Amino acid sequence: MSRRAVAVAVLAVAFLIVLWTAPDVLLVVFAGILMAVFLRGGGEWIARKLNIRGGYGLAIFAVALAVGTLLFFGLAGAALAAQVQEFWDKLPGAVSTARGYVDGHPWVAKTIDSLDPSSLAPSGESATAAFSSTLGAFGNVVVIVFIGLYGAVSPRTYVGGTTALVAPSQRPKFRSMIDEAGVALRGWLRAQFVSMSVVGVLTGLGLWALGVPLAPLLAVLAALLTFIPNIGPVLAALPAVLLGLSSGPGTALWVIGLYVAVQTIESYLITPQVQQESVSLPPALTISVQLLFGVLFGILGLGLATPLAAVALRLGRMFYVKEYLDGEAEVSKTVG
Repeated sequence: MSRRAVAVAVLAVAFLIVLWTAPDVLLVVFAGILMAVFLRGGGEWIARKLNIRGGYGLAIFAVALAVGTLLFFGLAGAALAAQVQEFWDKLPGAVSTARGYVDGHPWVAKTIDSLDPSSLAPSGESATAAFSSTLGAFGNVVVIVFIGLYGAVSPRTYVGGTTALVAPSQRPKFRSMIDEAGVALRGWLRAQFVSMSVVGVLTGLGLWALGVPLAPLLAVLAALLTFIPNIGPVLAALPAVLLGLSSGPGTALWVIGLYVAVQTIESYLITPQVQQESVSLPPALTISVQLLFGVLFGILGLGLATPLAAVALRLGRMFYVKEYLDGEAEVSKTVG
């Protein structure tokens, strides 16, 4: 067996072992890489605008991001926390109101029966499980942030170290694959953050105009869940519809129309304009990958399914379809 084949086999076996024993580790590492791409991209953008070195741009971007986060939680955190508490106070009543409207529809009533307002507040073992999950999620966030910071500060160190594990004859192609993966992630991130901003602003204005309670909180939730395409907007709409239903079925219908209109604008006008460098993912493929990763890896897999699919699709098109399959066609024409 050649050294090239041995190198590929060793990497494949190592990947499968980690995937089998600790799949969440791979997802956390990928989330850290996504964070590194985000930080590096923001730093390079500032460096180009200010005509300074990339390291200084990264430092400015990281400090601005940290200060902005602290200011947000300092100025708006208390108000959002109060709205979250008010939301939990209103939610049981909204669910009960919804139950009253669907009592005449057996199949809908059966679904609503699974929502017990008294179980919305965690207690006993469920509270312990929630606390443990919160600690685990916080630990993952810390790891993701540190991986992102180290990866953004010195990407060559990690790219070079990973490339060194590949046979020398395959290193140029492997490095090219890493570069193309970075292009896909940068394009996807840019598209998502623009979409999140547009969705948050339009949703907030629409809910405020409709007089729905807690419009700022619902707008922030809609913006954040836009990070998960297709499925996220549906999840964001549910609490808004429930709160709208507490004001009457007419308001709930207007809320549904608002979310559909905002998502239509985001999907067909905003995202195509900012996805020029990223992979345009077919909606059916995106939903399928999200469901698969959600079942296999939980909420973290659901959140990262789309960027993983974007990278896989871009690499597949460039290195499998164009180079391998189309290359075979070119060889056949030459021989013929």
